[in-house]
Amino acid sequence: MGLGGDETDTKITTNSVDSAVYKAPADTVSDEATIRNAVSSADLSRMSQSVSIPWANTTTGSAGVINSIREENNGSYVCRTFITTRHSYRGISNYGGKACLVGSGDWQIIAFKEMT
Repeated sequence: MGLGGDETDTKITTNSVDSAVYKAPADTVSDEATIRNAVSSADLSRMSQSVSIPWANTTTGSAGVINSIREENNGSYVCRTFITTRHSYRGISNYGGKACLVGSGDWQIIAFKEMT
């Protein structure tokens, strides 16, 4: 095979990675847990309406700021709806979510979605 030739080198084989085999890193799940901890530990009685709670996940390298938390408490359940930024290797995005107290007394993220 010459530098300017039109010949094909049949000894070279290429392939692709099957998308069913390769999975994207589970960084979102880890970030959700970090955000859940920040949302659930916020003392809303001591905060003004302008919430600004920074969070950082050392495992994924992601970070952000929770800009809004609103608590719903009707006696039978407690949930906190929040808006946060997420700065990750994928870029900067805004997310909205909801964390609720579950039967065992632990907080759980029940909604977490990128806002467009």
